[in-house]
Amino acid sequence: MLWVKAVHIIFTVAWFAGLFYLPRLFVYHAMSEDAVGIERFKVMERKLYRAIMTPAAVIAIASGIALIGLDAGAYLQAGWMQVKLVLVAALIGYHLYSGKLLADFLADRNTRSHVFFRWFNEIPAAILIAVVILVVVKPF
Repeated sequence: MLWVKAVHIIFTVAWFAGLFYLPRLFVYHAMSEDAVGIERFKVMERKLYRAIMTPAAVIAIASGIALIGLDAGAYLQAGWMQVKLVLVAALIGYHLYSGKLLADFLADRNTRSHVFFRWFNEIPAAILIAVVILVVVKPF
């Protein structure tokens, strides 16, 4: 169980690193005006999303499911875990929406400003704070 928990924490941290960095790249990409810079951002964003974020998300989710499976009855009845799972679902939605935004940038279809991406970048931080409090404090 401790090895699975370690894997879960490691890949959750990796996933969040990408969730924090990709929107920051979007901020700079949206502000970029030169062709070389724009193409560089496309490569960076694509590699981050496909080679780091998505595999980390899959492993974090799989290891989380494995942890729940060790005592599903207790975990799934705990209120804090139910809220955590809703937040994880929101995080998956955020990840997928980031992929849609990435596709827009790759196809030169982005219509959002750098200000939008600055605000968009705050969402995973709020989710992280809530999840850590839920897991550590277990308020209900």
